[in-house]
Amino acid sequence: MTATMESLIGLVNRIQRACTALGDYGGDDSTFSSLWDALPSVAVVGGQSSGKSSVLESIVGRDFLPRGSGIVTRRPLVLQLHKTEGKQEEYAEFGHLPRRRFTDFALVRKEIEDETDRITGKTKQISPIPIHLSIYSPNVVNLTLIDLPGLTKIAVDGQSDTIVEDIENMVRLYVDKPNSIILAISPANQDIATSDAIKLAKEVDPSGERTFGVVTKLDLMDKGTNALDVLEGRAYRLQHPWVGVVNRSQADINKKTDMMYARRREREYFATSPDYGHLANKMGSEYLAKLLSQHLETVIKSKIPSITSLINKGIDEMEAELDRLGRPIAVDAGAQLYTILELCRAFDKIFKEHLDGGRPGGDRIYGVFDNQLPAALRKLPFDRHLSLQNVRKVVSEADGYQPHLIAPEQGYRRLIEGSLNYFRGPAEASVDAVHFVLKELVRKSIGETEELRRFPTLQSAIAAAAGEALEKFRDESKKTVVRLVDMESSYLTVDFFRKLPQEVERGGPAPPPGDRRTSSADRRNPPADRGNPGSDRGIPGADRGNAVDPLGDRYGDAHFRRIGSNVSSYISMVSDTIRSTIPKAVVLCQVKEAKQNLLNYFYTQIGRKEGKQLGELLDEDPTLMSKRLEIAKRLELYKVSRDEIDAVSWVR
Repeated sequence: MTATMESLIGLVNRIQRACTALGDYGGDDSTFSSLWDALPSVAVVGGQSSGKSSVLESIVGRDFLPRGSGIVTRRPLVLQLHKTEGKQEEYAEFGHLPRRRFTDFALVRKEIEDETDRITGKTKQISPIPIHLSIYSPNVVNLTLIDLPGLTKIAVDGQSDTIVEDIENMVRLYVDKPNSIILAISPANQDIATSDAIKLAKEVDPSGERTFGVVTKLDLMDKGTNALDVLEGRAYRLQHPWVGVVNRSQADINKKTDMMYARRREREYFATSPDYGHLANKMGSEYLAKLLSQHLETVIKSKIPSITSLINKGIDEMEAELDRLGRPIAVDAGAQLYTILELCRAFDKIFKEHLDGGRPGGDRIYGVFDNQLPAALRKLPFDRHLSLQNVRKVVSEADGYQPHLIAPEQGYRRLIEGSLNYFRGPAEASVDAVHFVLKELVRKSIGETEELRRFPTLQSAIAAAAGEALEKFRDESKKTVVRLVDMESSYLTVDFFRKLPQEVERGGPAPPPGDRRTSSADRRNPPADRGNPGSDRGIPGADRGNAVDPLGDRYGDAHFRRIGSNVSSYISMVSDTIRSTIPKAVVLCQVKEAKQNLLNYFYTQIGRKEGKQLGELLDEDPTLMSKRLEIAKRLELYKVSRDEIDAVSWVR
């Protein structure tokens, strides 16, 4: 039984120390469930001057706690007692000084004061960060106690106005836990109804199942009075027995009375007391320590299944979080290069999914071709360019000093070339619009690549390389679409104009040059040109019986309207061609290239980098590195704790 008790309580002690080292000392501010909160412990609660420190020193058998007026305990002290065999020298160890043994307990007191000041400063403020102190002695039982700041009712000089509330909140943080055992210290010379410790214990443990009541200063009560009503449970009943203790007086403390002598004197007091003699075997600090140790072991045994469940849940949560954050990177160059290439492939896969429709965004490219390009083509100023005044001006300038004889071919060419130049704008705008979409998809893909989030430097490098590649694709695409426009200017479709005289002979009417609502059939069979002097078909006024000049005036308005109309029809035909060929060129030069060769140049550069340069690309966000390290340490603690609990369970 003793070995099992040592194993159980010692295990909880080790886990508590490790929790504190990881910053887990209770509360709800942790990402994962608090293992500290799940561990059973004995929280020592009492008002100032209730004798709380004296009780702890009596249990330990050593004078080691700071003393003074006001709030002396300003940080929780996790006091872990380890019973040693034989006559081994007593010593103490602090959690923050694991390799240093203290055999002089006056130095233990000084280190508690110094360590408190390191966190709170030389003020009277408090901190919830605990101090861990382990004491190894043959004169103690295996037990863990948490000494908490004494409850107070008013703030003194140097303390904040909220100190009373702050202390109570800190104490509640420990005693609220369902696995906490409450050791409520109350002085005998004070009405139990006004005890700060009992009042708080009653609020958090109304049934009294978790509370042990301790009455101090029994020897200081007025003559003729005693505390039997309290000790026998009549004044306030608890599920566990009340224990009375007699501590050293202030005079004893000043004279540094030996603790072993004080224990003997306490036993003698109860054995010879007419009031408490019948309770002598259940009184005193030694009995209290054994009672608490046995109860703590019982509670730990009962909580092992729930602690194990919490640990297993925590392990699953932390392993999932580590998978999300990514495992640590290897240090050799080959492994780093492989990691970088794998991350690039992950990004490239998501980028392609955006283009191919697996993720949103690629449809915006189709929107450029189906909406933006046609809208831009419709807005081109052909009506102004092919207006009657401009047609007359261009044709006349093209003729020079020698007017055209039959058809103004040079005028036609100048009008057509001037019209085709307008297509450059929409063509280049389509290239730029698709380039913007591709850049945005690169940005989104980098953000959606979970594996890349931990490497901001590599993210920037991929974004820069992808942006550089997209710029090259855009330049090549612009050259291609401009060539498409130039091709239309360099060689006109002769068949279109050869059909014009035939259309005139068949009486095909010519729409006015400003009418852009010609059907596709009209564009495939263009109207007759006024350049055919042998026909009066389509001439305004001819079908209404113009007897003056049935052939019309070659330099009249109708003639120039006919020219403008023919050029308009030809431009409409070319517009349809441009509208269908530009998307093909853009997809070939930009979209397809981005899918196939976005990071090719980047791969070439990566292959030439040295190990140090590769390591710089995999330089993680310090916050993520710190978080992963913290989780990894906590995970290791949980796994070791699970294994040790399993081992203790088998022994039990």
